[in-house]
Amino acid sequence: MIAKPKNSPICPITAALDVLGGKWKVFILSYLAEHGTLRFGELKRLIPKVTQKMLAQQLKELEEAGLVNRRVYAQVPPKVEYRLTAHGETLCPVLHSLREWGNLHREVLGLGEAPCAEAASDVLVAAG
Repeated sequence: MIAKPKNSPICPITAALDVLGGKWKVFILSYLAEHGTLRFGELKRLIPKVTQKMLAQQLKELEEAGLVNRRVYAQVPPKVEYRLTAHGETLCPVLHSLREWGNLHREVLGLGEAPCAEAASDVLVAAG
């Protein structure tokens, strides 16, 4: 994400892309929107091509942006859960629209439907 001084003007598209930019962030947000709460290992299984380091980094950035809540339980072994914040949930219609546009664009290009290569399945937010 690009660090901007607080209260400095920023283009709305830049503001959105600063938060959503990242190869795995849309997948992370989509799976959290679909499942509600997921642990780190569950997200890793849903997005098998992401490295643990990259998943941790992108979750941290989404948390810093106020889109994801990280809850740590005081137990052994440690238990950490992730879920969308109320602000993160405002992205659900955007994620749904992105999927619909992707379907339209795929059809325009004459491409067949296939599961998302980066994720384990073709599951992006269906709710909206």
